[in-house]
Amino acid sequence: MSELKRDVTLLVICGLVVLGIVLLALIFLPSTFAWVVQLFEPGVGLKMASIIGFFVATILFIVFAIFAGDGLLGEIQFMIGGFLLFYLIFTVMIAWVF
Repeated sequence: MSELKRDVTLLVICGLVVLGIVLLALIFLPSTFAWVVQLFEPGVGLKMASIIGFFVATILFIVFAIFAGDGLLGEIQFMIGGFLLFYLIFTVMIAWVF
């Protein structure tokens, strides 16, 4: 019976520690967001995002081409369409998020 009591006590202590960490995070969260907003305020413009998106998509599709094996020549038309779609998505997401 004492082992069960010890386990319950340990569980309650761990729960209180987690609750304390969550409360501290909620207290300091607004100041953290203000710091993040201030740090990333200027952001990345669409011009820089398109450059970054191009290189990310190019590197990704080089990796895809390396692992495509023998099917590279048969799949090139799909890779071109996929590259353009990935380039568009990466550009928009980088400009939007950053």
